[in-house]
Formats: sequence, structure tokens, C-alpha cells
Amino acid sequence: MTTREESLRLFNGESASMASVPELAADGFRRRLLEGVRSGERLASLGGLATVTGRQDLLAVTADGAGGALNLFRTTVGTSYQSLTLECPQAHLFERRLHERWGVVPEGHPWLKPVRFPAPAEAGRFDPYRVEGDEVHEVAVGPVHAGVIEPGHFRFQCHGERVLHLEIMLGYQHRGVERALVGGPGKRTAALMETLAGDTTIGHATAYAQVMEALGGCRPSPRAEALRALALELERMANHVGDLGALAGDVGYLPTASFCGRLRGDLLNATAALCGNRFGRGLVRPGGAGCDVDEARAKDVLGRVDRAMRDVERAVALLWSTPSVMGRFEGTGALDRGTCADLGLVGVAARACGLDRDVRQEFPAGFYRFSQVPVSTWDSGDVFARAWVRWLEVERSAEFVRRVLSGMPGGDLQVEVAAPAPESVAVAMVEGWRGEICHVAVTGADGRFASYEVVDPSFHNWQGLAHAMRGQAISDFPLCNKSFNLSYCGHDL
Repeated sequence: MTTREESLRLFNGESASMASVPELAADGFRRRLLEGVRSGERLASLGGLATVTGRQDLLAVTADGAGGALNLFRTTVGTSYQSLTLECPQAHLFERRLHERWGVVPEGHPWLKPVRFPAPAEAGRFDPYRVEGDEVHEVAVGPVHAGVIEPGHFRFQCHGERVLHLEIMLGYQHRGVERALVGGPGKRTAALMETLAGDTTIGHATAYAQVMEALGGCRPSPRAEALRALALELERMANHVGDLGALAGDVGYLPTASFCGRLRGDLLNATAALCGNRFGRGLVRPGGAGCDVDEARAKDVLGRVDRAMRDVERAVALLWSTPSVMGRFEGTGALDRGTCADLGLVGVAARACGLDRDVRQEFPAGFYRFSQVPVSTWDSGDVFARAWVRWLEVERSAEFVRRVLSGMPGGDLQVEVAAPAPESVAVAMVEGWRGEICHVAVTGADGRFASYEVVDPSFHNWQGLAHAMRGQAISDFPLCNKSFNLSYCGHDL
């Protein structure tokens, strides 16, 4: 069993001095992480810190949903350490990222290849995993696709139409954002956060704001926190409705596809009515919110949501009552609960496998400490489950929006945020519409960011798509891919 002395326990949106984070020997660090995961914790972040000549510091953050706390511990390694991946698959991509960015070698890692950006001479060139055998063939898709979508390379090993293995290569959207954040915060930091994944503007901006408030020792007013939560749920509704329409389009069911495309725009316009921008840029700022809502504006937003929901309910009901749609949704791209837990999946993908994972319930921060949203789950793990969970979340987010707009609390729109405390660490988690967002900031002696790690939910979940495709017909890939609807740029950073 793990002990509290081996880790620092923080609540979501809190900070502490780096000196208070236990520094364990390499074997103790390994044991603490593996035992924590076996006891129900999940790996939220595993990142590198500033290097010392010939040495490398690793900082782990594990999330204890049952206890509602985050556990931090660190170690110093040389140029290599014993890989965690074979015993903790959740560490798979984190260790590849550590190797890629910091040069640390996790000895014994089964598949140590680039995650986001290879060396310039190797760009676009890699040795994929191959399945050998009679009538086994390989299908390569992307990175340039037929639609106006982001680039990603998918390589299928198939026997006839059946997929034996899918390898996903990303990194084409790499922008060096995490490196750009080091030395901040600065004038452009908030803008960078809002563009980490454009469809998750509110989610990432909120995580950054919570980090800055923790390091600056302040807390926004209840009114500002209510505005942030309101915007976050509107963001969730718009994207889920858009995804339900896209899923309908992927199976050729045009009524729902056509309606939901328009209705997503209506919900984005509700955010624009709130703050003047359809994606909510400028709404969330450290210390509070960038806009307010008076009675007339609240009535306008509420009216937009109510009108949109009436049409959404009718459009989505067509999906569940159409046998040809359900025949394509049910049993397609199924992922079992055990695999989901082993891979550390989050958000809709995890809840569709029956896992009760939702930051709003497990690690409530901001307005969610006072007004919660029920967790929506299903247990079949297939395309239907991921669609159904989205619909449940749309309904419950709409109820939350109505509740908040009907009784906005008081308080100042903005409070002053002090400069970040030096030699400190802060962790913030937000339940974005795709799932768990985690930001981990470490400041140096000057109070500037010495390290800033961003873990978008897509970073956890791309491997889930690869596993969901095993045994499926290759023609099911567009539908399975859309049912996860992961972010390329949110992964690549």
C-alpha cells in the first residue's frame, strides 16, 4: 500500500512549494507510482523538469478519484531509468514523450518512437509495426485526407477487411507550445492557452486560470466562477451536438446530420451572445472573467439554449428510433472496461465503458464545488455508448446552464492576481468536453515558469481508438474515429 509520506496530496487548483514534493529514489518512485495505479489511482501527468548536468528530474501526478486528491512525487534519474510501461500501460506515451523531449531513455520500453516530432532528417519516415502472414496486407491513410481536417497518419494491418492492428502517427500539428510557455507568464500566454485546441478554448483557458490563481494565492468570486462554468457547459453542448450530427453523417443518416450541424452553430452563438465570441476567447482570465451577464443577456442566452434544445431533442431522437442507424452503432468499435482502465482513458471514452471518471465530480473546483452535474455513463463501450453518453451530457449540461442563469451569484468580475510564487508547483484539472484536462506548472526562483506540462484528453485517448479498431472492418474506421473525435493539435502541442 502507498503511504502519504511518499507523495504530496493537493486538491485540484492548489499549489505548494517544490520543496514539499517528496523526492524519492528511482526505485521508490517506481514503486510509489505502480502501487498507486494498482490501488485505483490514474496517471494524470509524468513530465520532466529542468535538467542538471547529467541528471534529469521527473515529476509524477497521480489522480485519486476516490479520495478527491492529486498526489505529487518526484525523482532524479541519470540519462536512463527502468521503464514503467510494461507494468503500467498508462505510462506508455508519457515515457515516449520524455525520451523525445528530454533525451531520457526508459530502458525496456517496448516501442520507443517519436510522439510529436522526430528529428528533422526523419520527418515522415518511421518503421511501422507489421503483421506477417498469408493474405495480410497494409493500408496507409493520411496524413493528407480527403476532407478539410487536421493531418494524421493511420496505418492498418489487415486480413481481408478485418483490422488486426492500427498504428497512429501524429505530430504534424506540433507547434512547440509547451516550450513557448517556459519563461512565462507573459502577454501572449493566455492567447496560447486558448489555442491549444481551438474547440476547447474554455477548457484550457480555465485550467490555466486556475494555475495562475493557485500560484498567485487568490480565488475568483462566485460570479466569475459561475460564468466560467456556464461557458464550459455551453462548449460541451455545442461540441457534443456537432459530434452526434457527424456520427449520423458517417452512417448516411442525413436528417440528424443536417439538423445537428445547424444546431451546433446555434449553441456556439449562445456563447457569442454571452461574451461576443463563438469560441469564448477572452471570457476566461486569471482572477475572474472577461465579461458579465445582466438580466437581459441571461434571458437571451437562456432563450437560445431552450430553442436549440427543443430541436436537438427531436433530431437526436431520430437516431435511437432508426434501426439502420442502431445497427451500425451497436457493437461497432467496442472497448472493454478492463482495457479502458489499463490505458488510462478519460472523458466520454471512459464513461462509455462504464468508468465513473469526471473531474467535476471527483476533483470539483470553481463553481462545481457548489453546483454539480451528474456523471453520465454507459457500459457497452461501443459507438452507441459513446453517442449515448454524449446525449446524456447534453441534457445535463442544459439543465446546469438553466440553473446557473436563473440564479447568478454576486461578486466582483475580476480580482487581482499576484505574481506567481517562486519555486512552487500548481496542478489544475478541468473536465473539458473531450475529458480530463491537466495543467502542471513549476516556477523557478524568479517566479517564471520553469516547466509547464499540458495533458489534453486526446493524449490519453488516441491509443483507445487503436484498440477499438482491432477485429473491426476497416470500413468502420471513419465511424469509430468520429465516435472518439480526438484532437490532433491538442495531442501535438
